[in-house]
Amino acid sequence: MEESDLRERSPIFVNLIIAVNVGIYLLWSYYPEDFMAANFAVSWSSLVEGRWWVLITSVFSHNYLLHILLNMFVLKNFGAIIEDGLGHWKFFKFYIAAGVVSSLTHAVVSAFIVGEPEMGAVGASGAIAGLVLLFALFFPREKLYFLWVIPMPAIVGALVFIGLDVWGLVAQSGGGGLPIGHGAHLGGAFTGIVYFLLMRRAQLKRR
Repeated sequence: MEESDLRERSPIFVNLIIAVNVGIYLLWSYYPEDFMAANFAVSWSSLVEGRWWVLITSVFSHNYLLHILLNMFVLKNFGAIIEDGLGHWKFFKFYIAAGVVSSLTHAVVSAFIVGEPEMGAVGASGAIAGLVLLFALFFPREKLYFLWVIPMPAIVGALVFIGLDVWGLVAQSGGGGLPIGHGAHLGGAFTGIVYFLLMRRAQLKRR
């Protein structure tokens, strides 16, 4: 993708992913919380107990309105551009890969760094972090607004977000910090970086 490719055309999977997220959000109101947490939240404990499907289901799961609104807003804005650039199926496979890696990263970090293996996490923010990093690497000079106020180049904004997640993870490891899945964010961001490097390597080989 090049700088001139910033356009939105039929983001099929972005719209489908948003619909699935909304559907699972509604399930939290109709099914017992214990059932939803056991099947739609990821933790190291859940993986040890054999519920491996939560690596994926948790990526589409939100139980707070503000959480899903923010994540779907970012997904719609960045995801449409990435889906257009990569193509529908490549986008979908990347999104699922980033989501699974972010879930696994959260589980490992919560168990072995934070020291709380039962700490559950839900939300698309890990997969979305992968999309944001991929966007920033494809379009490093594109202007983003940090906290919707401070303008900065996309690559700088991505580095700021990574720095904040590293800082937050360090704070959590010391018993403080906010209840945010910093490990999941970093796992998703790492997936975006690796995917970009693999794409560039494939392009160089073709040349």
